[in-house]
Amino acid sequence: MANLPDKSLPAPALSDWMTVRPEWIDFNGHLNMAYYNVLFDEGVDDVYHLMGFGAEYARTRGMTTFVADFRVRYLRELHEGDRVQCSLQLLAHDEKRFHSWQELRHEDGWLAATAEGLTLHVDMSGPRVAPMPPDVKKQVAALQAAHDALPRPEGVGLPIGIPAKA
Repeated sequence: MANLPDKSLPAPALSDWMTVRPEWIDFNGHLNMAYYNVLFDEGVDDVYHLMGFGAEYARTRGMTTFVADFRVRYLRELHEGDRVQCSLQLLAHDEKRFHSWQELRHEDGWLAATAEGLTLHVDMSGPRVAPMPPDVKKQVAALQAAHDALPRPEGVGLPIGIPAKA
């Protein structure tokens, strides 16, 4: 019998609500591109405990995660005071890394930005990329099983560049 996903795990995982701060607004009057990354980063911090990661993991076990690749798509402007929530969907993982998809949604429901990332599991004694301990790998696998039921997000793996002229 196949392993069934744990229905108590959120699919996708959702962060707490976050508010766009005044100091994040650029001279164009909207959220500066760098702060979309801040929102994605703070959003993932809210759900890392589901995989066994986070500040406590780094402090007590000497292991953490490093982002190896991260691509943001800016779909709609955010402004000062806007409230957003970040979702995280695990797309794949192995013993040393995971591939994820994140979305920033405005409190009115519209999609502001997406991000696709590849994150490495790191032993800080090197630092070096290292396998996840069995208990953490089990938590990542459980969340993966819950997320496997979700449809693959539109936009995963999109290339970047200027198309060649025919």
